[in-house]
Formats: sequence, C-alpha cells, structure tokens
Amino acid sequence: MIVPSIDLRDGSAVQLIGGKELAIDAGDPRPIAESFARVGEVAVIDLDAAMSRGSNEGVVRELLRIAPCRVGGGIRDVGSAIRWLDAGAVRVILGTAARAEILRELPRERVIAALDAVDGEVVVEGWAERTGQRVEDRIDELKEHVGGFLITLVEREGRMTGLPAERVRELVARAAPARLTIAGGVRSTHDIAMADELGADAQVGMALYTGAIGLSEAFAAPLRTDRADGLWPTVVADEHGTALGLAYSNRESLGAALRTGRGVYHSRSRGAIWHKGETSGDYQDLIRVDADCDRDTIRFTVRQHGRGFCHTGAETCFGPVRGFTALDRTIRARARIAPPGSYTRRLLDDPALLAAKLREEAQELAEATNREHAAAELADVVYFAAVAARRHGATLGDAERVLDTRALTITRRPGDAKER
Repeated sequence: MIVPSIDLRDGSAVQLIGGKELAIDAGDPRPIAESFARVGEVAVIDLDAAMSRGSNEGVVRELLRIAPCRVGGGIRDVGSAIRWLDAGAVRVILGTAARAEILRELPRERVIAALDAVDGEVVVEGWAERTGQRVEDRIDELKEHVGGFLITLVEREGRMTGLPAERVRELVARAAPARLTIAGGVRSTHDIAMADELGADAQVGMALYTGAIGLSEAFAAPLRTDRADGLWPTVVADEHGTALGLAYSNRESLGAALRTGRGVYHSRSRGAIWHKGETSGDYQDLIRVDADCDRDTIRFTVRQHGRGFCHTGAETCFGPVRGFTALDRTIRARARIAPPGSYTRRLLDDPALLAAKLREEAQELAEATNREHAAAELADVVYFAAVAARRHGATLGDAERVLDTRALTITRRPGDAKER
C-alpha cells in the first residue's frame, strides 16, 4: 500500500530533488498530516535533524497527535529511538544508527532500517559519501533485528522516473520476512500497484505534492474486484470497531470521501455518489480507510452522527449496538437532550455527586470478591467514568485512542500509588 511522506525542514513540509534541491515548500504540515492519516501510516522525516542542522521535534510531536507516524531523521542512539516510541511513533526509522548493538535494544517489529543507495551502493552523510557496501549485504546484516526496511533509490528520488519492477522484486525477496518499503521515483499508480503485488509498500512524496497522483488514486492503486460493476464492498465501522453496515465504493466516491473527510459511498440503486446524511443529518466523519489482505474489500472507520447508519434510522443495519458503544452513544445523547428524570443528566449537572459515586464504585470494585461481583462493579465504574469524561467533552472512543497510544510506549512507569 501507499505510505505518504512528510519531509520537514524549518518547520515546513518540503520536497527535495536528490535530497538537495528544493522543489516544493508545502508549508504547514499539520493539514497535510490530517489528510494523509485517512489512508494509514505516514512517514515523517526530520531533515534538519538528519543533517545535524537543528530539529523539528515540536512539529513532529504535534503530527504524532494527528496521524499514525513512522518517525525518522536524526535518530542515532537507543535513547532517542525509545523517546520517539514513547511519544507515540508507530515505528522509528534508523539510518546510520541501524547497527546490531543498537537494534537489539529496541522492539524489532517497530524498527525500520533506512538504506539509501545509488546504483545499488549504500550512501551516507546526506547521500554524499559512498560506503562501498551493497544494499543486499546490509539487508543480510540487519534483517534479523528489524521489522522492515526503507530503501531509497537515490538516483530516482524526487525525479518521478518510475520504480524498477525487477529490482523491487529482488529486494523484497532479500528482505523477507521483514517488510520492504521502497522510495524514490514513484510517478504513477502503476508503480504503487506493482510494488504492492510484489509485497512492498511504496513511500510517496513528490508525486502527491505535485498532484501527479491523487491521494485516493494512490490508495486505490492495489485494489481489485471481481464484481461486474467494478465496485468495492465497503465495511462501515465506528470508532469502537462495531460494524454499522455494508456499503459500496468506487474511485469517484472514494475520492470524495478522502477529499471531504466524510462518509461518501456509491449508491447502487441511484447509480451515483451517496453522501451519507446529506438529507437525513445522519452524517459521518471519516477517520480512516483500510484495505483488506486480498485488496478486494475496504473498511471505512467513521464517527457516526445523528440517529445511526441504517436507512431505517437504526444505529446499525444489524440491530442495536451493545456494550461500550451503546453506553457511549447513550451518554452523548443524554448530554444533549436528557429525558425527564435522567440520572445521567443529574450527574452531569452535579459534579460533587458524580465524584462521590465514582469514588464509591471504584472502592467497591477494589473490594470485589468474585467474577460476577467484579464485572458488575466494573460496569458501574465505566458508566460513572464515562459520564465524568463527558463533562469535559471526552468519549470512550477518545479513551480507546489513549489506550492505543499508551500501548506503543516502551518505557514503563513504576505505577506506584500516589500519596494523598
């Protein structure tokens, strides 16, 4: 699949030719990250840090709150790598620091070794110094320590001359089982589709920034279908992963969805684009699009507004939601319009009562003596905690994202009780 890239210099997103000549200054990287995040992981490279000319650390940390990022540039030791992993980087990209003594101190599956090559020879120091070592030799040295490789074909970087299929095939085979990401030269959707077919991801910068390839076109490049109408079945799920229903997409509707950040599909009955909620008000914010392993089905993860997804007005096409999803939606609704006698509304209006109940239920959970008792008290704690969070505009979905981010942390806190 595609890995869009954001190269940072002096706080701006830039694109360079051959790593030196400035071709594009795209400005503020934040809105770019918001757009790129809809198709998956984003490669964020701090060029200033890589060249020892400063740092864009503050900007990178902001981007980590916007998108799932692979972070690279200037990571030269174990401590720096762990700090970025603790900050929420999905993966870190190490260049000259990709050495066994450093890599063995890091979680293999979250480390990518970056190898820059000119005509198959590894180059370092901003691509200015040849090492005399072949890419294949470096792959052999490192692949037991990393989960992936980022190989940049320097002679093609920023020039959009296309990817060499046979070379990609050779590198994929050599890197296995580590996943290969190829960069340098992508000029068309054919390059992305070819790389995916061979088992590699394509890191794309210049082609996206120049508009030679649109983001939706790049994402759709590896997709296929055996349907006569050419549509892609589209599983629609909410932030909790609950399936809301099945829709269909084509290139036009996918492009509209990614461009607007809304749930947009293809209506088979009308034979046209369907902007979900345009007339009913039951619209969706599009969070992310994913392709399945066979590349013939996609998933829209959305934030549903209004009554629900189904045309009947129900929350899902499979019946009512349950569990945490149902609780989250109920509390959101009660916060807006509470029926007479609503306990949730009473708690929202009386923070002292809410705090007392939260402490009470947490204590009862701590003192639970069996499975049933613990489950009941946990349910109470989750309810009161969700109401307390809602007072500040936070939802259970927000809490899930925090948990996902914390799961990426390498450095563990001691977890001792706070003194009161």
